[in-house]
Parts: sequence; C-alpha cells; structure tokens
Amino acid sequence: MTSFLLNFGFLYFPEDKSTYFPAFLEILLLLVLCFFVLKIIRKFAKKQELAAKELEARALAERDERMKKEAQQ
Repeated sequence: MTSFLLNFGFLYFPEDKSTYFPAFLEILLLLVLCFFVLKIIRKFAKKQELAAKELEARALAERDERMKKEAQQ
C-alpha cells in the first residue's frame, strides 16, 4: 500500500527530516504575521466603534434638543 501511494508522487516523506525545517519556519512566520494583522484590524475596528458611538451620541443629543424645542412651541 505504501509503495502504491509513493508511486503517485503526491505523498513524499523524506528520510532527512531537516527538510521540514524551512516549512516549519514559514508556517511560524505566517502565524506571527496573521497575529499582528489581527491586532491591527482589532485596533482599527475599536477606533471605528468609538467614532460611531460618538456620532450616535451626538445625533441623539441633537434629536432630544429638537424634540424639546418642538414641545415648547
């Protein structure tokens, strides 16, 4: 069975395990980059969330002022 799978060439298990080292480094590097990109995205989203809350609070305050003026008239 093993020789059957190895004949196709898509399963390659080298005897020298040091060939796995560059792949391991690449995966590790990509994971670290993904972590930092996720942190940057979260930071940006937090800034947008704060800006949206500020805008919402300002809109609600303006609406309340307008409703008070309409109620007084």
